[in-house]
Amino acid sequence: MKGIFTAMVTAAILAIATEGMAQQQNCAARDAVIDRLAERYGESRQSIGLAPQGRVVEVFASTETGTWTITVTMPNGVTCLVASG
Repeated sequence: MKGIFTAMVTAAILAIATEGMAQQQNCAARDAVIDRLAERYGESRQSIGLAPQGRVVEVFASTETGTWTITVTMPNGVTCLVASG
């Protein structure tokens, strides 16, 4: 639980730096990102929070493989990958 909290705080800080990320390759429609995380990595949402400027920060993880991904969804519905491991 402490690790997820740390990841959320980190994601909130990183969310501020996501200006213009929608034009980069690591962004797509939210549904497409979530589907890919589930299908390819077996990850599901473990945590959710609000970031500045109406952004939503989510932590996805797989209990089977130990992989995790932090995403930021913009108000326009575009989701960007912020960190993974």
